[in-house]
Amino acid sequence: MKAEKFVASDAAAALRQVRAKLGPHAVILSNRPGNAGGIEIIAMSENDLTALTDSVDQASVGSAPRGASFDAAMQSVAGEMKSLRSLLEEQLAGLALNDAERQNPVRARLWHNVLNLGFSPTLLRKLLEHLPADFDQAKALRWVRAALARNLATAPDDIVDRGGVYALIGPTGVGKTTTVAKLAARCMVAHGRESLALVTLDNYRIGAFEQLRIYADIIGAPIFAVKSEAELAATLAELDRRHLVIIDTAGMNQRDLRLADQISMLCGDGLAVKRILVLAATAQGSTLEDVVRGFGAAELYGCILTKLDESVALGAVLDVVIRHRLRVLYVTHGQRVPEDIVRADVEALIERVFKAPPQGAFSLRDAEYPNAC
Repeated sequence: MKAEKFVASDAAAALRQVRAKLGPHAVILSNRPGNAGGIEIIAMSENDLTALTDSVDQASVGSAPRGASFDAAMQSVAGEMKSLRSLLEEQLAGLALNDAERQNPVRARLWHNVLNLGFSPTLLRKLLEHLPADFDQAKALRWVRAALARNLATAPDDIVDRGGVYALIGPTGVGKTTTVAKLAARCMVAHGRESLALVTLDNYRIGAFEQLRIYADIIGAPIFAVKSEAELAATLAELDRRHLVIIDTAGMNQRDLRLADQISMLCGDGLAVKRILVLAATAQGSTLEDVVRGFGAAELYGCILTKLDESVALGAVLDVVIRHRLRVLYVTHGQRVPEDIVRADVEALIERVFKAPPQGAFSLRDAEYPNAC
């Protein structure tokens, strides 16, 4: 039951020694520069620290009466020990990151730049694992851009030309109904009014049907409102000869219990409905992650990215799309129907995300990155 000393050329090597001998949950007690350079760490195994704490508790129990003030004091000591451990671990992590920057400044600078574009550490770690070690900064940046482009999938053809039955799903406020109108107008121009039909399942929002009906009247397409799986099946059977049928759905929170009913309704027996998730490019990465998981990423035909004109950084939405292997079908960049929608273009999206790195209150400065990584 004792603390042990570890000396190495840098913090990362010292930490590896600690973990190898004392296990992954070893407690760092102190760190300081070594006599001959490098770093010196004093550490203790978790079991030894627990035994030491228990022995202190027993000694305290034998020498002092227990009571509320005693318990409060022990809780205070335990809290201070936990805070000290956390502080030491943060300091060592910073030392390790500084060592990494000195050893591979190109990789460190690349991490800083791409992280500030909105991409997640999860995706960056996977990418940078394969970054060639001999690249300079310019080559490394081109390599990352090419790697992102290779992993950003789009559809091989336009669903307006392919035809079929598609349901646009997603949270409230992402622009589903306007996107339905844009796709419908494209179909009308390319294939005529008789090729198209619109269906709405949105029975929750006041005026939802009227909003879509106005678009349908302008385009000259029929519109149907359905409330059940049986009605949906009957309506789709009636529209079997239409080239393209687009279904507008009610916007729902990804954690709404009704979402399962909506998805079940679209997946009824004999229904060949392909689900397309509509994602707002303005949403935070953690929100987009939750949305994609909630709407069933693995079973989606693809996604449409909306509000690109309102988004400052596209890194977060492209990150989520890449990690969940979603195909990007279209992007929208305004409210005009049908002008403000285009098929997704990989090179254009990658160029957009790297063109104007965001600056401002939410951007990290160079000196702040070691603590942020």
